[in-house]
Amino acid sequence: MSAFTYPAKFTAASDGRVLVEFIDLPRVSTDGKDEHEAMEEATDALGSELSIRLSRREEIPAASAAKRAQRQVPVPLWLAPKLALYLAMRDQGVNNSQLGRRLGVHERVIRRMLNPEHATNAKKIQAALAALGKQMTVEVRDAA
Repeated sequence: MSAFTYPAKFTAASDGRVLVEFIDLPRVSTDGKDEHEAMEEATDALGSELSIRLSRREEIPAASAAKRAQRQVPVPLWLAPKLALYLAMRDQGVNNSQLGRRLGVHERVIRRMLNPEHATNAKKIQAALAALGKQMTVEVRDAA
């Protein structure tokens, strides 16, 4: 099972803003005027970084477990299924054409599913994940 959250360190700055630094993505940091805004900005920054990596077909680092004084930041909901599909394909060595053949669709359909800028129907991604032996579920928790 993959949980699409990444640990981050939230620190109060001298000017009262809250700084956010990602443990597994050292190039990614942001801030907010308070904890709530910092979490919103962190989710946005995380989504931007992972979206760029997905677009470039780069490595997506595995998220480590959060340690004391770290908080888990969720991957934006619009991106998490695309990441799950990308990672499943990479793990199994399946390319776009091979997955397209399994689903009976053209390779460009798979390309669009993996494009962070393309709105993809959730049923299509569920079907693609199923063809790879995966099942997508959604979990809702109380906010921390």
